[in-house]
Amino acid sequence: MKTVVFKYGNKEVAIKLPGRAQPLYGTEPPASVGKEKFVSGLDQLIGNQAIRGPVAIIVADKTRLCGYPQVLPWVMETLKKKSINDDQVTFYIAYGTHLPQSEDECLAAYGEVYQKYRFIPHDCTQQDAFVMLGATRQGTQVKVRRDVVESEFILTLGAVSHHYFAGYGGGRKLLFPGLGEKKAIYTNHGLFLDKENARLAQGCWPGNLDGNPLAEDLQEIHEMLPNYRSIHAVLDSKGKPASYHFGKNYDDFLVVCRMLDDCYKIEVEKPFDLLFASAGGFPKDINMIQTHKSLHNAANLVRDGGKLVMFAECRDGIGSTTFLPYFEMGGWDNAFKALADNYTGNGGTALSMMEKTNRINIALVTSLPGDICAKLHVEKQTLEQAACSFNGVTGRIGVVQNSSLLVSDRMSTVS
Repeated sequence: MKTVVFKYGNKEVAIKLPGRAQPLYGTEPPASVGKEKFVSGLDQLIGNQAIRGPVAIIVADKTRLCGYPQVLPWVMETLKKKSINDDQVTFYIAYGTHLPQSEDECLAAYGEVYQKYRFIPHDCTQQDAFVMLGATRQGTQVKVRRDVVESEFILTLGAVSHHYFAGYGGGRKLLFPGLGEKKAIYTNHGLFLDKENARLAQGCWPGNLDGNPLAEDLQEIHEMLPNYRSIHAVLDSKGKPASYHFGKNYDDFLVVCRMLDDCYKIEVEKPFDLLFASAGGFPKDINMIQTHKSLHNAANLVRDGGKLVMFAECRDGIGSTTFLPYFEMGGWDNAFKALADNYTGNGGTALSMMEKTNRINIALVTSLPGDICAKLHVEKQTLEQAACSFNGVTGRIGVVQNSSLLVSDRMSTVS
C-alpha cells in the first residue's frame, strides 16, 4: 500500500491505495517568473507607440487566476514608464456568463491594484454596452463591449488552459466570450451540440482545435476583434504561474497552446478500470461547473463501465442556476432537445455530465449535498468510503493528482 495525497479546496486529503495503482503525471513547465523578465517582455510588447487614449486591461475571474496580485503592479509600473496615466486605465473582469464575485473575492484575486484602479465587472446582459462586429459563418453575432473596442490599447492577461469543449481557454476567450453579449455567447457555445445526430460535437475536446466547430468559430471571431496584445500565463501543477509569454497575434497564442500540450497532454494506451483523481483544489473545485472541467479530463481515462472517484470540495455549490434544471427533464433526449431549441446557461455542461454518467460510474468526495449528487447521478462518498473503492477491483487502477491540468489524447483512451 502507498499513501496518496489529493488536493481538496484549500486542504489536502490522503488515502492509502494499492502499490500497483499507476500515477499519471505531466511535465512541469520551466519556472521563469521574475519582475525584470516580465517588465522587459511587456515593454517590448507595447513598443514605442505613444498611447494617449483609453487603455483596457482584461483579466479573468476567480476561477482562472494566474498570479494577478504579483504581476498587475508590474503592468502598471511598465505603463507609467510609457507615460500612460492612471486615469487612462480601466480593468475589465471577463465574467462571460459567470456569476460576479464579491468585493473580498476581487481583492483576493487582484491584490492592491483592485483598490487603486478602476475595475468594471462585465455584465453580459447589459444590452446597450455592446457593439456588433459582424457575424461568423456559423451564425454567431459577435457583440463585444463598446468601451473596450473603442480603447486605444487593449491588453489581455490570463492563463492558457485546456478547455473541455473549446480546446483551449485563455487568450482570445478573454475578449469573447469573456466580454461578450449573452445571446452571442450562447450561440457560440451551442456549437458544442451536434443537432443532426443528437449528440455532443465530436471535435469538441480538450487540446483539440482541428475539426472543433466551437474553436473554429472562436478563431473566426478573433479575426473580427480589435487589435489587442496578450500576456499568456502557463501554470505549474500547483496552479501557480510558471511563466508568462507575450503575444501580438493568434499564432503567438497557438505557440503557448503547444507548450501546454508538451507539459500536460499524455497518451494512455489502455483506459483504467478505476481512477482516483483530484479536481486540482481551489479554485478548480470552487463549484461544480468548474469541477466538471477536471472531471471531464479524468473521465476520458476511464473505460466504459469503469469507475472514477473524484475529490472536489465545491464550496460554492453548483456555481450556476442554469445547470440543474436539465437533470429534471427526464433524461438525455429531453434535455438535448430543450437545449438544441434554446441554448442557455450551462446546458452544454449538463449534457456533457450526463454523457459521462451514462458511460461510467462516478463517485464524489465533496461538500455538495447528497440530494444534489443523486440528481447528477453520482455517488456522494466520504473519504473513508473512497479509500475502500479499490476493494475487489482486479483491473487497472490509475491516479491523477491534478486533473484540471492533465489531459489525454482522446483517441488513445477509447475502449
